[in-house]
Amino acid sequence: MRAFISGHQAVSATDFVELALGTPLELWLGVEGESEMERAARLDAARDILADNPGFPDRVSRVAAEAIEAFAPEIFNVVPLPDRRPVRRRQNRGGVAA
Repeated sequence: MRAFISGHQAVSATDFVELALGTPLELWLGVEGESEMERAARLDAARDILADNPGFPDRVSRVAAEAIEAFAPEIFNVVPLPDRRPVRRRQNRGGVAA
């Protein structure tokens, strides 16, 4: 089965996130080994996008929340806890208090 978002085919999880956000992840996360000049240019572009799209942080938060909700068991290896904790009883040693 193929998945298309706004006419673009998404073939990986990264594709889904990039298409949902409308920007490449590297813009926000950076790339390994980037120079200070490249980092400054990337951050400048990110600031411009945020200035032009004031609702962008809300959209990013929504995408992140939906991803966490959909994949939380796999991400966090969630195991349900029992309803009650076992009760520990103190042992009576049979001694007399002085």
